[in-house]
Amino acid sequence: MKLTSILSPGRTLCDAPGSSKKRTLETIAQFICQDIPDLNPNELFDSFIARERLGSTGLGDGIAIPHCRIKNCEEVIGSLIKLEQAIDFDAADGKPVDLLFVLIVPEEATDEHLQVLAMLAKSFSDPEYCQRLRKAKDNEELYYQAIAQ
Repeated sequence: MKLTSILSPGRTLCDAPGSSKKRTLETIAQFICQDIPDLNPNELFDSFIARERLGSTGLGDGIAIPHCRIKNCEEVIGSLIKLEQAIDFDAADGKPVDLLFVLIVPEEATDEHLQVLAMLAKSFSDPEYCQRLRKAKDNEELYYQAIAQ
């Protein structure tokens, strides 16, 4: 699977405000629902929070991959967010998070969900890739740096 099949320029946000994990997830839910109005921002936010209660999606090194399953979701949806300033995300390494790749999957898409998570974890384990994303100045540059692997 290629990143371009789940990420669009309309779901890429550079220098997003973030004051806390909860507030950031709320902002992300609203942002995604602007691009995909069939999704409900409150349901999406609640799903993110429920998933985070199971354990933080903060991978470490400033990266988090918040994800959830949604009933009325037809396909895998991704959103890339670079925060204006890093926030505490309860990551295993204790470091604050400034890059988030948000993943929304159909409720029944178990294998696909795991494949996408593995692809993202591999991409974000590359320090040069992460550095390019962190240097992006706007939404468009962030998107193109993300898909240029």
